[in-house]
Amino acid sequence: MQTATTSKAQDSLISPVLIAGCIIILVSFAVRASFGLFQLPIALEFAWPRESFSLAIAIQNLFWGIGQPIFGALAERFGDRKAIFAGGMVYALGLVLSAFAITPGQHQLLEVLVGFGIAGTGFGVILAVVGRAAPEKHRSMALGIATAAGSAGQIVGPPVAQMLLSQMPWQSVFMVFAGIILVSMFALQMMRAPERIQTTASDEPMGLVLKRALNDPTFWFIFIGFFSCGYQLAFITAHFPAFITEMCGPISPDSLLYVLGVTSASGLGAISIAIIGFFNIGGTLLAGWLGHRFSRKYLLALIYLLRTLVSAAFIITPITPETVVLFSVAMGSLWLATVPLTSGLVAHIYGLKYMGTLYGLVFFSHQLGGFLGVWLGGAMYDMYNDYTIVWWVGVGVGAISALIHLPVKEFPWAQRAQMAPAA
Repeated sequence: MQTATTSKAQDSLISPVLIAGCIIILVSFAVRASFGLFQLPIALEFAWPRESFSLAIAIQNLFWGIGQPIFGALAERFGDRKAIFAGGMVYALGLVLSAFAITPGQHQLLEVLVGFGIAGTGFGVILAVVGRAAPEKHRSMALGIATAAGSAGQIVGPPVAQMLLSQMPWQSVFMVFAGIILVSMFALQMMRAPERIQTTASDEPMGLVLKRALNDPTFWFIFIGFFSCGYQLAFITAHFPAFITEMCGPISPDSLLYVLGVTSASGLGAISIAIIGFFNIGGTLLAGWLGHRFSRKYLLALIYLLRTLVSAAFIITPITPETVVLFSVAMGSLWLATVPLTSGLVAHIYGLKYMGTLYGLVFFSHQLGGFLGVWLGGAMYDMYNDYTIVWWVGVGVGAISALIHLPVKEFPWAQRAQMAPAA
C-alpha cells in the first residue's frame, strides 16, 4: 500500500517541490515587478534624471542574467536548496543596503546584489528543480504553473508597493520587501527534488554538454530569440507606470475604473502591471498545456508575432485608460508564456541534468534584452522626453524573435546525433 501511495504521489502534478517553488518565485517576482514604481519617488527626492534609476534597474536585469547560469551551476554542484537560500540572502541584503543609498552610483552598484538575488530565487534554478521533480507527462504543465506563480507575484507586488509608498518612505518599503524575501526562504523545507539522474546523458560532464550546446545553431536561435522577450518585459515593468502617468488621458468619473477606485494615471500605472500579471497566469498555464501537445518552436513564434502586433497597435492609437487596459490584458496573456515553452524546449533538446545551467545561459540573453530595454528607455526619455522610439525598437526585435524560432531543430540532441551518420 505504501509503495502504491508513493508511486501515485510521484506521478502527481502537484507536489511539495512545485508548491515551494511557486511560493519562492511568487515572492521574488512580487518584489522585482515593483521596481518601476520607485522611479518617480526616487527621482523626485534626489532630483535625478530619469536615466539614473533606470540604469540601476537595467543593471539589476543584467546581473540577474549573469547570475542565472552561475546559480544554476551552484545548484548542480552544491544542491538546489543551498543555491536558492544563498540567492534569498543576497536579494534581501541588496534591498536593505539600497534603502540607505543616496547617490545614483550607490543604487546602481547595489542593484548588482538584487540582480544576483533574483537569479538565485527565480526561474533558472526553480524551474530546473520543478522540471526534475515532475513526471514527464506533467512536466510542461508544472513548468507553466511555476511560471504563472511569477505572474501572481506581479499581480500582488505593484499594488502592495503602491499602498506602502502611500504610507511610508520608499526606503522603508525596501526594508519591508527584504523581510518578505527572508520569510519566503522557509518554503525550502518542502523542496526536495529527485537526484539528477533523469537523463540519457547522466554520465556526461557539464563541460561536454555545454560545449555541444554552444556549437549547436539551435541553441543560438533560442538564445537570440529570448532577447526580445527580455527587452519588452523589462522595459514595460520599469517604465510603463511612468509612461502611463505622463501620457495617458484622464480617467472619467463615469468610468468603471473610477468606480473601482482607480482615479489617477499613477494609480492606473500600478494597476496595469497587476492586470498584466493577472492575465499572464492564464496565458502561461495555457502555454504550458499547449507545450506538451504542439510544437514549442511554432508556439513561441506565434507568441512573439502576437506581441509585436499588440505593441504596434498600442503605440499608433491614442493612449487612453481604455487602451491601457486593453493593452495590459493582451500583453499579459502573452507575457511569460514564453518561459515554460523556452525552458521546456531546452530540457527536451539537451536533457534535464544540466538544464539549470543551459537555461541560465539562454536566460542571459533575455536579461541582455532587459538591460537594453530599461536603460535605453531612461536614456531616450531624457533625450527626447518621450518613449516612442524605444517602444518601436521593441516592436522590431519582437518581429525578429518570431522569425528566428522557425529554423529551430526541436527533437532531442541524442536523436540528432544518431541521425547524423545517415545524413
